[in-house]
Amino acid sequence: MSTTATTTPIAAKVLVIGHRGASALRPEHTLASYAVAIEDGADVVEPDLVSTRDGVLVVRHENEIGGTTDVASHPEFAARRTTKTVDGVAIAGWFTEDFTLAELKTLRARERLADIRKGNTAYDGQFAVPTFDEMIEFVAAEASARGRVIGIIPEIKHSTYFRGIGLPMEDKVLATIAAHAYTRSAPVEIQSFEVGNLKYLRGKLGKAHPNIRLLQLMEAGDEHPADAPATSYAAMMTPEGLKAIAAYADAIGPSIRSIVPLDKDGRLAAATTLVRDAHAAGLEVHPYTFRPENHFLAADFRDGAGDAARNEAGSVAEIRAYLATGIDAFFTDDPALGRRAVDGR
Repeated sequence: MSTTATTTPIAAKVLVIGHRGASALRPEHTLASYAVAIEDGADVVEPDLVSTRDGVLVVRHENEIGGTTDVASHPEFAARRTTKTVDGVAIAGWFTEDFTLAELKTLRARERLADIRKGNTAYDGQFAVPTFDEMIEFVAAEASARGRVIGIIPEIKHSTYFRGIGLPMEDKVLATIAAHAYTRSAPVEIQSFEVGNLKYLRGKLGKAHPNIRLLQLMEAGDEHPADAPATSYAAMMTPEGLKAIAAYADAIGPSIRSIVPLDKDGRLAAATTLVRDAHAAGLEVHPYTFRPENHFLAADFRDGAGDAARNEAGSVAEIRAYLATGIDAFFTDDPALGRRAVDGR
């Protein structure tokens, strides 16, 4: 392992973000997953947002829900299985925009990574698909009960796609945030892999909503935003690209491997200059995603317990290696381990 510290955080406190809740321990994007994340010390929890046919924001990782709900076992919805092109990729399955909220509420969540997270399959069928409103109210109640503020970091999924089918989400996201007393003051950070919607949101927000920040998510390498095919994420990660992002966003969210890549043996190589360059542009760095199973860890931190085995010590050690680069927050599927890494426990 040859990582080196590149800078120090510019955030006042390094935040632990519960990625889709505590998705290593409960099916993702369920209220149960958020409950565990909050119990385990997450500073912030993440809902991904997609739209129903009747324009309601619901919390799912993707608009295709065949892998995260029991929709395939509902014969009344069998005919809705279809193939759609979303952000240039053909996807077969069932899509939220073809269901009303009432219909989605008849479905139950399932574990998406069933081969790796077999323990989570015990919860299949127990939890409903929450709306963004329900998720906010749940977090507000938890914050009140625990006497601490819990941030919310919603991701707008497939913005251009949804706008193209007449279901734009940006104004609905802002209206939902404004409709709840909790999110009118608690920390909120809206994130997207696209660019145009974040610029639009910056124009709408101005400086009148200091509790709402914007996060530019980034894929690795030559991938590009769905709404900016001429612009690669690699170019956005250069000092010039980061300076441009700082004009409309407050932070970037790259893959962890864009900060410390892996070498040919799957071990950590030298840290890139991304964190230092982002900080120089005035941007915080909130990378994704730390996961506790050997399958996802750099080879430096794996043990011999098997690919799907939880490796808590390895995960904490990996997070600490990245904390040494000066990141300001991070997404983790297991906030308890993230908390341990940050707090030195």
